[in-house]
Amino acid sequence: MRRLASTMTAAAALLALIGEAGSAAAAVQTRTVTWDQGGVTCEGYLAWDDAHTGPRPGVLVIHQWMGLTDNERMRARMLAELGYVALAADVYGQGVRPADAAAAAKEAGKYYADRALLRARVAAGLDTLKKQPGVDAARCAAIGYCFGGGAALELARSGADLRGVVSFHGSLDTPLPAQKGQVMARLLVCHGAADPFVKPEAVRGFVDEMEAAGVDYELVMYAGAVHAFTQKEAGNDPARGAAYQERADQRSWVAMKAFLAEVLK
Repeated sequence: MRRLASTMTAAAALLALIGEAGSAAAAVQTRTVTWDQGGVTCEGYLAWDDAHTGPRPGVLVIHQWMGLTDNERMRARMLAELGYVALAADVYGQGVRPADAAAAAKEAGKYYADRALLRARVAAGLDTLKKQPGVDAARCAAIGYCFGGGAALELARSGADLRGVVSFHGSLDTPLPAQKGQVMARLLVCHGAADPFVKPEAVRGFVDEMEAAGVDYELVMYAGAVHAFTQKEAGNDPARGAAYQERADQRSWVAMKAFLAEVLK
């Protein structure tokens, strides 16, 4: 009996070692990538799981108004764990990271005022993603948060070759509305029903725009959620207009996973 127990213990130890070796050999990998757009160097964060072989879908992640932060890097890794190659893209340019809300508003304002530049900047990020090893360029999507959600929608409006776009608490209005037959991507808009910064008239205008352009879209509204409901950095006080809500964060991520699985299959 003692010899049997010893043999079982040794076998268990061997299996554990094999499991550890497998985990070490197949894990999420990351690296920094750079690209040029209009003479500006942009810097992004690429994540993929090397357990997956062969071409797989790519997902572009577009940051909120503070620029590329740990939050977008985290989302890129989460997407890599789902089997995608994810690029957390830089819109502002290498090293341009606003220090506070006032600086962020000023930086984001440059792109809100020049939607053609915004579209060109995110399109360059998408092009970079499609060129990465292991990416199936015919199966790509984009997601974005706040400023990035609006940027992802602008990318879709431009007619970019995308299967899907997901906006989390993003801006919905645009001076360059979608034209009929131009939008190739399906859209999922995850919106806080109590968001004071994206008002009901903006939501209604977005719906009217999408209907007129014949776009395949979904609009999901989360009760009690204000702006930035996926971002813990926003704090927990909805009275400020921007606050994290765990329920909406989790539900919107589940909705995104189902959406991407469908459009990128």
